[in-house]
Amino acid sequence: MKLFSRILLIVALLPAPAFATVIVSSPSNGQTVGSNVQFSASANTTTCSRGVASMGVYVDNELKYVANGTSLNTGVSLPSGTHRAVVQEWDYCGGATGAAMNVTVNSQAGVSVTLPANGSTVGSPATFAATATTSCSRGVAAMGIYLNGQLAYVTGGAQLSTQLPLGGGSQKAVVQEWDYCGGSSSTPVNVNVGGTTLSNLQASGGWDQWGELAPVYDICSSCGGVNWSMYQHVRSNSLSGDATQFNIGGSTPYSDVLWSNKIVGQGTTQGLPDTGHTILPNVHNLTYDAYVYVTNYSVTQDLEFDINMYMNGVGMEWGTECNHLADGVWDIWNNVEARWVPTSIACNLNNQAWNHVTLQVQRKPNNDLLYQSITVNGVTHTINQTVAPFQVPSGWYGMTVNYQMDGNYRQSAYTTYLDKLNVTYW
Repeated sequence: MKLFSRILLIVALLPAPAFATVIVSSPSNGQTVGSNVQFSASANTTTCSRGVASMGVYVDNELKYVANGTSLNTGVSLPSGTHRAVVQEWDYCGGATGAAMNVTVNSQAGVSVTLPANGSTVGSPATFAATATTSCSRGVAAMGIYLNGQLAYVTGGAQLSTQLPLGGGSQKAVVQEWDYCGGSSSTPVNVNVGGTTLSNLQASGGWDQWGELAPVYDICSSCGGVNWSMYQHVRSNSLSGDATQFNIGGSTPYSDVLWSNKIVGQGTTQGLPDTGHTILPNVHNLTYDAYVYVTNYSVTQDLEFDINMYMNGVGMEWGTECNHLADGVWDIWNNVEARWVPTSIACNLNNQAWNHVTLQVQRKPNNDLLYQSITVNGVTHTINQTVAPFQVPSGWYGMTVNYQMDGNYRQSAYTTYLDKLNVTYW
């Protein structure tokens, strides 16, 4: 009886177990990683009613990082070699629990992020482009993007190009690679999502429209060799229920039709006259985002998507065209020489289907035009070409968005549709 009482007393004096759990999603125990090691974990406790207070990362018995709350997502730079890491939680009742792991850092592995730049301001959807290398002889298996600790995208191979919708404000992204040997590496990218978006411009009023007769291509409002029409608020073939149908035909081969809408400044259709000149001088980034439906790709000579800005006697036209039946690639517009410059990016649009096209461009401090990237149906291609602006009358002031259809050698009639045409500027 005395022995039993003593056992009860000893049990009563033992400290209560923590009954807390630390779940580490990255890195895994024994993993080979790049020099920037991404730690992602969460914690919970059942013994402290006030919950988990904070979490931290120890590496080789040295505290490297602390965050308040029940989750942790950070990159820690480590030298090459094997390291002992512990992800720990501390609760409001004085308890603590950790999860230990060994990681091996190989500095030859890494992720190079082309877009977006770390610390930059972007619109939504944001374009991500990255490549990865590894010391694993079998190569990189896959790449992915974490947004605020949650896996948002995965693709196979050592190259990544996609667009992801982001919420407003500060966003934390991590681009990660996983190799065939069980290793991984990552690069954090912190961005601020801002800008002003003008939405569903295809359904807006105020579209100007002109023909352009070959071979001179001066604009004309009534041209004998080219005809066209435009029908808005189309529901039958639409993603939003408010698409616009565009038609071209005629008798003069290789003639075109241009549609243009003044969105900021003089003649604005969006209620943005900018008479105080507070908008355009502060615009340095632009995104043209639209869905285009092609009804007969075999006769679609060329489709053009442009954003223009005019102020202080300077003209800037970010012209981009899918030159399907000519050079078969995406071309960009040289403002000074007034000619198209082919890129190496093949233009392959889906026939009788919707195609998602996004152009990311930039106005540099000296008003040079930077063509950053083009994304077609989720695949991003980096352009990274700069051209100079051109001169315009000093009284011109505004921003316009354009859409153009070009005729083929027979001026065959064809139809396209635009939907969800958005322009974002910041």
